[in-house]
Amino acid sequence: MPQITVDHSDFLGSAFDREGFARDLHAAVVETAAAKPEACKTQFRPSTLTAFGYDDPGERGHAVVHVTIGLLAGRTDETKARLTEAVLELLRKHVADGGPVLHASAEIRDLDPSYRKFER
Repeated sequence: MPQITVDHSDFLGSAFDREGFARDLHAAVVETAAAKPEACKTQFRPSTLTAFGYDDPGERGHAVVHVTIGLLAGRTDETKARLTEAVLELLRKHVADGGPVLHASAEIRDLDPSYRKFER
């Protein structure tokens, strides 16, 4: 915990500084949601197709980045909202301007009580 996934249009390429984003995101999660740094794990999942409205996906005029953060239950709605705003601000910082229209979003959710993990 936290479990972080970042779904994004793969054609963002070097316009999306994923390493810098992950580093800054982990710091924000630690500061805002009282997570331990060593517990922060982020998985990036590039998508080969991004479709927007009736536009031709091949034109790559729109890119999507959606961040989901799963936390153990107990954070207030205010804490979750602050963290969501921090995530969006970090995306503004780590995705370069001048490319396709960027549709950025984020959500914070409670992990199900059945959540378990192990490490080797």
